[in-house]
Amino acid sequence: MQILRQAQYLRHEQYGLGVVTSSNAERTTIEFDLHGTKKFSTSIMVVELLAGEAPAKPATPKRRKKTTATPTAAKPKAAKPKAAPR
Repeated sequence: MQILRQAQYLRHEQYGLGVVTSSNAERTTIEFDLHGTKKFSTSIMVVELLAGEAPAKPATPKRRKKTTATPTAAKPKAAKPKAAPR
């Protein structure tokens, strides 16, 4: 197998579609859409090169901070006036 260029789009039999993030004579690192980053031995790696650049990944939305409800202080109940003894 040859050294692949960075951002080369490819398909792996087990991991599916991915993008080359780095490659040299010994190791190739590929970021797969569904399986994350994987490292392969360049000399024995079997992949299908796809034409063109990898499609742009959609921006992942930033997580919102979890908001907690502020507890409201319990209002003391007004004491009922006691009836005067008769």
